[in-house]
Amino acid sequence: MTEPYVKGAATAAPGTPPARRGPVVAALMLGMGLAAIDGTIVSTAVPQIVGDLGGLAVFSWLFSGYLLAVTVTLPVYGKLSDTFGRKPVLIAGVVLFLVGSLLCAAAWNMASLIAFRVVQGLGGGALQGTIQTIAADLYPLKERPRIQAKLSSVWAASSVAGPAAGGLLAGYADWRWIFLINLPVGAVALWLIVKHLKEPARTTPRARVRIDWAGALAIFATGALLLTALVQGGVAWPWLSAPSLGLLAGAAALGAATVAIERRAAEPIIPGWVWRRRTISAVNLALGALGLLMVAPTVFLPTYAQSVLGLGPIAAGFVLSVMTLSWPISAAFSNRIYTRIGFRLTAVIGIALALVLLLAFPFLPFPGEPWQPALLMLLLGAALGLFQLPLIVGVQSTVPYEERGTTTASVLFCRQIGQTVGAALFGAVANGVLAARLGGSGDLDTLARALDAPGSLTAGAMDALRRAVDAAVDYVFVGAAGAAALALLVLLTLAPRRFPVLKEDEVVEPAKTAEPHSRLADG
Repeated sequence: MTEPYVKGAATAAPGTPPARRGPVVAALMLGMGLAAIDGTIVSTAVPQIVGDLGGLAVFSWLFSGYLLAVTVTLPVYGKLSDTFGRKPVLIAGVVLFLVGSLLCAAAWNMASLIAFRVVQGLGGGALQGTIQTIAADLYPLKERPRIQAKLSSVWAASSVAGPAAGGLLAGYADWRWIFLINLPVGAVALWLIVKHLKEPARTTPRARVRIDWAGALAIFATGALLLTALVQGGVAWPWLSAPSLGLLAGAAALGAATVAIERRAAEPIIPGWVWRRRTISAVNLALGALGLLMVAPTVFLPTYAQSVLGLGPIAAGFVLSVMTLSWPISAAFSNRIYTRIGFRLTAVIGIALALVLLLAFPFLPFPGEPWQPALLMLLLGAALGLFQLPLIVGVQSTVPYEERGTTTASVLFCRQIGQTVGAALFGAVANGVLAARLGGSGDLDTLARALDAPGSLTAGAMDALRRAVDAAVDYVFVGAAGAAALALLVLLTLAPRRFPVLKEDEVVEPAKTAEPHSRLADG
């Protein structure tokens, strides 16, 4: 065994007693459900929203604005949860999310709806990061896969139920109910959190807490410029246009300013130790690569299923949903592997399998049968469950309670950045392949819509279009395989062979943990 499991290592911080974990877990799942389903339930109601409010040219910001707010606030909330505790940050996040939902339901035009979606995203950032941190606080290392699998199952259910629920509410009620339905769910979660979540006493009294507001603002501004450039580049304007180059240059300048501010701050939002410790930096980079590769199945596979295989929207969703079913199951059983062979080796096995499966996709026959990509996605979900959860559980177990929020937020932040970069990068790849194959310009979405109206194309044109889409998606999956290879390289070269997991009785002061390997036990 390369990394023996230490019984009792990295246990939960004393706080909520085991007898009262059930209501807290229910609250976490409800809160995670709010954040998870909100990313999918709006998509099927876009026609109704645009028909009511107008703003077709800018409706994509319903999703981009929410994504921007969630991503750039993750490190801020992580630091705040370490400074003031998880409970007040989570309560503030739920309240902010519900206020945003209520405002979205009352929106009077597309501009107001986009602005209120940003408010929702500000709350969603607190939900995502803080819930993952509390889950690690509640359970010792041996039991953490159970709670993580439950949270993963929430995301899986949301990816399947979200579009269907959005379509039903928009078609048979009113699209505003998509946001109003959050209110009772969030109210129950809020009540359970307030009543049942108990936090441990702080290990060190803080006479005066200094908040790095300058760093928080700099991170927010840098992330906003960078993600706006990535989300809108090639869509709202060409990549080499003045808006893209200006945003990227501004993001680079603000990034340099952010580093300078954080190096001088007494309590930086993103401390330097996040990148100086091998374990944390390796997990951040590996999960950033995961965000990158996930764009291939989640964004491009549904278009492939409808355009190349000729499936309807529901059947195309099933091809993808099998991945979200096998992922939490694999994650739930991953502890039986990493307790024997270690976190790194388990993750290496998972990402190596994912690499093989992603490379297998371009070898599927044209047009092929639906069960073929569905089988690949089923296996891919199982492989990624073995990859992601051991890394998250492992890295959370290497830091004390006072640093866990910052560490978890940095991991989620890198994954979100990877996903955004992947959407921009692979979108450009797909559009380039389509243009080369069809001898002109165009994008995947426009051509997919053309395939929905087969009567407008000749049989030869239809076949050429399907083959072009097939080739474009094949190239995207090859790129995703490259991201998987990058994650594998990071784990093999940067990640320590044994994760330095804290013992049960370790009490480590945040200021004294620049590289705490000498006081840690293997896990």
